[in-house]
Amino acid sequence: MLFNSLSFAVFLPVVFILYWAIPHKWRWIVLFVSSYYFYMSWNVKYVLLILFTTFISYICAIGLDRAKSKRTKKIMIVSTLIASLGCLFFFKYFNFVSASIAELLGLFTLKVHPVTLNLLLPVGISFYTFQTLGYVIDVYRGDVRAEKHFGKYATFIAFFPPAGCRPNRAEP
Repeated sequence: MLFNSLSFAVFLPVVFILYWAIPHKWRWIVLFVSSYYFYMSWNVKYVLLILFTTFISYICAIGLDRAKSKRTKKIMIVSTLIASLGCLFFFKYFNFVSASIAELLGLFTLKVHPVTLNLLLPVGISFYTFQTLGYVIDVYRGDVRAEKHFGKYATFIAFFPPAGCRPNRAEP
């Protein structure tokens, strides 16, 4: 669904009206469902990718909140970095790196055909990758507490919130 399409022109007012029509404590559900519907409208199977990175960062953030040792905290932060940046690299940069390596090897008279994958770039992958990383880094630093409610956290990752909107600000 493109922002300048008729379907989005219908989608946005419906979400807006639903959001303001229901009680405050349930509004996150409207945002959750509409955000994931938006991602699925591009390609249904790529919703698994955003769920995967969201789940990994959610588990690691909770682990960071509970961890006592620096070693455990480093394992949690590195796990999130590998999972999130690994997905981003795979979908966004794999073909480019593969072609570059093949070209570089060609300079040394090594003929290699680049491995290319015919993948559709998931909508918003950079946004939600850096959203998860920023959040987990904030938890690692102690700037915010880990969100315990998976649905609200998943909404935070999938939704484009206003600037400064972060879950569970840590006490100074």
